[in-house]
Amino acid sequence: MVAAALSGNRDLWQRAWDAAASVTDPEIPVLTIDDLGVLREVVLRDDGCVDVAITPTYSGCPAMDMIAVNVVVALEHAGFPNATVRTVLSPAWTTDWMSETGRRKLREYGIAPPQAAGSRRALFGIEQVNCPQCGSADTEQLAEFGSTSCKALWRCKACREPFDYFKCH
Repeated sequence: MVAAALSGNRDLWQRAWDAAASVTDPEIPVLTIDDLGVLREVVLRDDGCVDVAITPTYSGCPAMDMIAVNVVVALEHAGFPNATVRTVLSPAWTTDWMSETGRRKLREYGIAPPQAAGSRRALFGIEQVNCPQCGSADTEQLAEFGSTSCKALWRCKACREPFDYFKCH
């Protein structure tokens, strides 16, 4: 969390951060943009307006426009009119920015979460993904892309259920 608070007005800044952080991902509605690590910065300016920085999960993510609109609306409802949202591409988003809460929410939703960089396992260059339904590691990739470009389609050999895997970046 990066913050620039107005003359020590931490409570006002926190209210703005909380409003922006509550916005959900339109493609995975169980995740907030804070869970994903997409929300990068909330700045409360001297004139009382709020500037927000978001980073897309990948540069062509179609959800970013809707996320930006929803951030502005959430801030307006929280008493911050005229908010601005800018997209920041550098540094590039990584799945390591995703919170543990976000990973848990994905798994509970039926999407295999990305593994943290320090725990990624590969066997002969192939990533091992546990099934979010039964937990088995006996899985196989069916397609490089799943329901969205940031996910791949996998199947569990144990329970035979197909599932999306949120790809590591």
